[in-house]
Amino acid sequence: MASHSQRALLLIIAIGFFMQSLDATILNTALPSIAVDLHTSPLKMQMVVISYILTVALLIPTSGWLADRFGTQRIFLAAIVLFCIGSLLCALSTTLWQLVGARVIQGIGGAFLMPVGRLVVLLAFSKQDFVGAMSFVTIPGLVGPLIGPALGGWLAQYAGWHWIFLINLPVGAIGLWGVSKKMANFRQSTAVFDWSGFAFFGGGLLMLSLALQGFSERALSTALSLCLLLSGGALQTAYWLRAFKVEQPLFSPSLFRIPTYAIGTFGNIFARLGSGSMPFLMPLFLQLVLGFPPAKAGLLMIVTAASAISAKTVVTFLLSRWGYRLILSINTLLLGLMIVGFMLVTPETSLLLLLVQLGAFGFINSIQFTAMNTLTLLDLGAEKASSGNSLFSVVMQLSMSLGVAVSSVFLNLFSFAGVERAFHLTYLLVGVLTQCASLIFLQLKRGS
Repeated sequence: MASHSQRALLLIIAIGFFMQSLDATILNTALPSIAVDLHTSPLKMQMVVISYILTVALLIPTSGWLADRFGTQRIFLAAIVLFCIGSLLCALSTTLWQLVGARVIQGIGGAFLMPVGRLVVLLAFSKQDFVGAMSFVTIPGLVGPLIGPALGGWLAQYAGWHWIFLINLPVGAIGLWGVSKKMANFRQSTAVFDWSGFAFFGGGLLMLSLALQGFSERALSTALSLCLLLSGGALQTAYWLRAFKVEQPLFSPSLFRIPTYAIGTFGNIFARLGSGSMPFLMPLFLQLVLGFPPAKAGLLMIVTAASAISAKTVVTFLLSRWGYRLILSINTLLLGLMIVGFMLVTPETSLLLLLVQLGAFGFINSIQFTAMNTLTLLDLGAEKASSGNSLFSVVMQLSMSLGVAVSSVFLNLFSFAGVERAFHLTYLLVGVLTQCASLIFLQLKRGS
């Protein structure tokens, strides 16, 4: 049972999670309105989403090393400051490229908020209390998705989209006060940072993401996008081959000798391709296909967030009763099925049926995230906590970035069939990709 000081610590960490989740969900609903103001197509607004996610993914590998060297409290404070500066610059942006640049600055701060917060939980709580602690952190963090879509839609429609970024400033101020008062400055022995490995790993991520961006927006030629894709794959391959030979690699291949970590990591990649695309796809779908105004689209998304919160109250029981293997294998199939189900939604679909679908998706998706996250980190010892947590955070961010990019590729690929049909076919393919992850979770030991 967590003590009063431990609960205070978890609430502080949840503020960081809240800032990120609020920012993501409040932004997605407002993307069409921002596109109009910046004189660009709503289907090209994935640049605003991907620039943030990619920056986070690139810098997360440094989070464990920086936290070990300077302490978790100092890095968490710096992360909040940078996130707030980026938010202010986003609000002041007048062009798409200014907004993308400001999102990069936001991403620099966001790169450390969640991984360092998760690392603190990993270090401060025992293995037996870890699942409960993570659920405690996640529930307050889900307040962001609960109010974000409706608030983003309302602000975009009535007050102006700039306010969706300015709202981060008072939240950040509360976070700064709480971290300075309540968070211990956990520090561990600092290994030599693998800068060469970071160049290989980060360069590979950047090229792969730019390739997908080129395919999705058709801003780059097919030949150049393909060249970037192959070069990124080559750099990633070079990194992992090198990691077997050096003494202190950025991410040790030995992490994948831990069965739960290996299965959880690879399962996350495919499962998040689907669920990570939904916060981008759904607000656009509600507005461009169903014709809802931003405020109404945001209100509908509340159902998904509320269902996600309710799932947190049962996930610990489900995992203790039936285990990770059974829950994740079945739940992943259900998650993919729910995504495919949205291809049946048309402007003639009743509002009640749409609400049921959004609620069921939020519930199943929440169970998926909690189960995958705790499975992956559960068996990491203290000596592998920083490295394993950082790599896992990279995988989560990269998977969400790939989810947005892949769904954008599908939307553009099927655009010849019309906007509605393009969304329906995208939901179909994204849902099937998600279900493939169930084959990975079946590799868990029976009874685990």
